[in-house]
Amino acid sequence: MLVNDFGSINIDTELVVGVERNVISLANGCICCSLRDDLVETVMRTTNRPERPEYILLEASGVAEPSGIAVTFNNPAFREHIRLDSILCVVDAEQVFAAPETMELKIFQMAWADMVILNKVDLVNRDQIAKIKEWLDSRFHRYRLIEATHCNVPLPVLLSVGRFDAAQLDANVLHDHSKAFSTWSYETDQPLSLKALRETASRLPVGIYRAKGVIYAAEEPERRVVLQVVGRRVDISLEEAWKGRPARTQIVVIGAPGAIEAEVLRNKFEECINTRRQYAG
Repeated sequence: MLVNDFGSINIDTELVVGVERNVISLANGCICCSLRDDLVETVMRTTNRPERPEYILLEASGVAEPSGIAVTFNNPAFREHIRLDSILCVVDAEQVFAAPETMELKIFQMAWADMVILNKVDLVNRDQIAKIKEWLDSRFHRYRLIEATHCNVPLPVLLSVGRFDAAQLDANVLHDHSKAFSTWSYETDQPLSLKALRETASRLPVGIYRAKGVIYAAEEPERRVVLQVVGRRVDISLEEAWKGRPARTQIVVIGAPGAIEAEVLRNKFEECINTRRQYAG
């Protein structure tokens, strides 16, 4: 599995569940533009391994434009080694209409997808799902939609779909995401207060769309804690033990251009350390 994260820390690699090995990280850029050469090199190395993979699953950055990835996989150098099978787009049922300034990118991603997975349907009612479907119907003539919770979709539905049409490629649609999004990363070896972290995460500036991270928590120092922030929704979950990995907090934040004030954010997260010390005292 190849995992791409727009930030300098590849948090998504840390969050992959159920895959113990063969996860390759591509961080600090987007594979549809700035990391395309890295993607080509990585895929070629992967296909040339003695144990040739049956499938390569690529999880792109959330700001990626599928067209750029498709152009890369249509490279003549790949044709005898790999075939682009399908493009999937995961849509958050609760947050799909949030951040309207990014709606053009959302529509573009869904338009390029062979299959749209409407995820987190457990967090909304049927009226919201009907509203989403009506919205999709008004924009797309044909699309394949699967409702899911925790992206639990059978692999036979996802693999060997064979639906992608290379004729729709247009290299002229590539863009530089650094002009549309900004990113910031935070790391510390000091344990954080989860209560303070939740409060901080719920009050991030409105221009911040996404935050995610692996947390070293004062309340649960022996186990990894995962932070997921989408819009105003904050999820904090207790995961497995560190298993020999250093206990360390790593957080990535993605927002609109100019929305991220590094010093302000750093102070907010540092306060989670100070608060933990206050509670301890």
